[in-house]
Amino acid sequence: MRLPAQHVVRPIHADDMGKRYSFFYLIGCVASAFAGILAYGLMQMGGLQGITSWRWIFIIEGVLTGTIGIIGYIFLVGFPDDKTKYWGFLNDREKQWVINRVNADRGDANVEAFSMKKFLGAGLDIKVWGYALIFFDSTTLAYALAYFLPIILKDGMGFGVAEAQCLGAPPYVFAGIIMFATAWVGDRYHIRGPIILFNMVLCLIGLPIMGWASAPAVRYFGVFLVTAGANANVPAVMTYQANNIRGQWKRAFCSATLVGMGGVGGIAGSLIFRTQDAPLYRPGMYACIACCGLSVIITVLLMLRFKTLNAKADRGELTLEGSEDGFRYTY
Repeated sequence: MRLPAQHVVRPIHADDMGKRYSFFYLIGCVASAFAGILAYGLMQMGGLQGITSWRWIFIIEGVLTGTIGIIGYIFLVGFPDDKTKYWGFLNDREKQWVINRVNADRGDANVEAFSMKKFLGAGLDIKVWGYALIFFDSTTLAYALAYFLPIILKDGMGFGVAEAQCLGAPPYVFAGIIMFATAWVGDRYHIRGPIILFNMVLCLIGLPIMGWASAPAVRYFGVFLVTAGANANVPAVMTYQANNIRGQWKRAFCSATLVGMGGVGGIAGSLIFRTQDAPLYRPGMYACIACCGLSVIITVLLMLRFKTLNAKADRGELTLEGSEDGFRYTY
């Protein structure tokens, strides 16, 4: 699609960022919805060619992942200021429009020379680690559900193997709806912290229902709330840090901490629900509740700090993020 000549460049951080991150993560969330169904289907190949069912799952899903990775490497386009031609994807005017929008958003579309001082100096900013901890909490919950939801449904709630695999899909579909709805609200009203708090409240309501209710149907309802809150929080945290970080190398350091702590969350999530804790998995539930509580505390502290710093900037007492263009934190 070609852009109209009169198209006006506008900042994107306030009214686009949340939906963009959510749409990107939504693809993975929807894929997770059908992962259990796919796994159950592949289990039916058990014994074929003398290979057990779980090996077929690794083989087929590994081949699919590798194939998509190769296709992505071939067709993935670079940043608009790259001189390489990518399949005629954008013309020169459209590339300049993208660069202008990035500059309008964060003022760093032009690549700066690498500075170790700027890169490591970002670690002195306490909010960078606040984002990382919230992301760790969110990914811990999200990975724990991805790894163990079928097991919890089978051993903890009494569903059969086929039922457990298939019942894992609807909560992720619901999570996708909540994810995009909260992103739209955050973009529409220029808020980020309240979205994270809302997602964590969903988890704090859902976890006790999931862990302590007696009826399997009621506990399954709790799964919907926890899955929605945990997964919707991943793009919400990514948006929160993206809106409030300026400078390429500080952004690079913040992204590295986010990715790193997300990986650590994956490790933690794989260890939370232990076999010896079946069928109620109470220690895992307590750990998830603690993660949610920590995220709430950090988010509230960040919101209060941003509000205070914005007020000082409005009075002309300081410049935020070294930016002279009137930058204000989105809280």
